[in-house]
Amino acid sequence: MKKEKFEMSSYDNVIVTDVDGVLLNWGYAFDVWMNEQGYKKVTDEWKHYCVFEQYGIPEAEGKKMVNLFNQSAVVGFLPPLRDAIHYVRKLHEEHGYVFHTVTSLHSDKNAQKLRIMNLEKLFGETVFERHTILGCGDDKDEALAPYKGTEFYWVEDKVENAIVGKKVAGLNSIVMEHGFNMNDPELQEEGIPLAKNWKEIYEIVTGN
Repeated sequence: MKKEKFEMSSYDNVIVTDVDGVLLNWGYAFDVWMNEQGYKKVTDEWKHYCVFEQYGIPEAEGKKMVNLFNQSAVVGFLPPLRDAIHYVRKLHEEHGYVFHTVTSLHSDKNAQKLRIMNLEKLFGETVFERHTILGCGDDKDEALAPYKGTEFYWVEDKVENAIVGKKVAGLNSIVMEHGFNMNDPELQEEGIPLAKNWKEIYEIVTGN
């Protein structure tokens, strides 16, 4: 999407969140699509963050396939991750939280529109106050910098981005557990909690 002047939320209760692997089950949809292209994962579980390692293909080929997938029509129909719908709506409807997404997808405007459509269809139109959609594989340092000093929660599945959110913006990072991050030693070193699902995130946020 076009870069716009960042305006801080008028809400006190904001949760900043990644999308793929946090709100939406990108891995499942991508694997179905890859199977249709004739690719198979090296192991059934997602043990690697990088696609080329997961499918045993050259790195350049892996990046190419992710790029193609992220600008395809499939992006508009990704399923929710685990219990995301129930607890995101609960945080919004019962506790007044609104959500800002910071997601690396693609520079294609139609793909970005499909992403927003997908999220609003699953979670509702009032849940999300702001979407920051970056290019495929883009770093999130710049996108998270405006949140410095807010101490908002920041939910990610990529440990590197969770650390960036904590160190660059002082956000309260939480990592959504996957096979590729559950044993990452940096989480303990940085004191970043690992959540199996949105129920656990809900409990962290609300203290319940």
